[in-house]
Amino acid sequence: MINADILMTGVGGQGVILASDALAEIAMKAGYDVKKSDSLGMSQRGGSVVSHLRIGERIFSPMIKKGDADFILGFERLEGARWVDYLRKDGVAIINNLAIPPLSVVGGASKYPSVSEVEDAVRQRTDQIHFIPGTEIATELGNPQALNVLLVGFLSFFLGIDEKAYVEDLSQRVPPKFLEINLKAFARGREEALRRKQTGHH
Repeated sequence: MINADILMTGVGGQGVILASDALAEIAMKAGYDVKKSDSLGMSQRGGSVVSHLRIGERIFSPMIKKGDADFILGFERLEGARWVDYLRKDGVAIINNLAIPPLSVVGGASKYPSVSEVEDAVRQRTDQIHFIPGTEIATELGNPQALNVLLVGFLSFFLGIDEKAYVEDLSQRVPPKFLEINLKAFARGREEALRRKQTGHH
């Protein structure tokens, strides 16, 4: 059995909730107890979106406590850094290397952090940091909207739930015309995780 506390975070329109719904369903079908809680800062595109997802044999609370998350899955760089306090010591941070500056940055009230600043913030918690050019890869595959599936593919490598379960869920969840690209994105995410494991590259 696995026990995993996963905090997914990004901005509105990136498919964060969709990804956590899919993962919750896959884990439930695999026989796990699952609890989740979503919060939407500003529900329109560009607002902050956070999903707490807890998977295990018996789960009582849907909320992850600060310092308890096994994984942070950041769909956007600043959002990944903003929630790093939730990651347990030596947890795994998977962050899509994409910048979507919030209004405060656009208006000049604050500065958007560089990759190295985000990395420094995360490194205080863990050395297991994966910055992924996820949006770039999804765009190369033909659909930047497939980013969420690509990130779930990467995360799935660490979770120990059978790959077939994800493929089955995608086949039921995704409209037929988008299925092929989503399956490709999922496979690419897993490949990227495997490659990094083999090369020791983060």
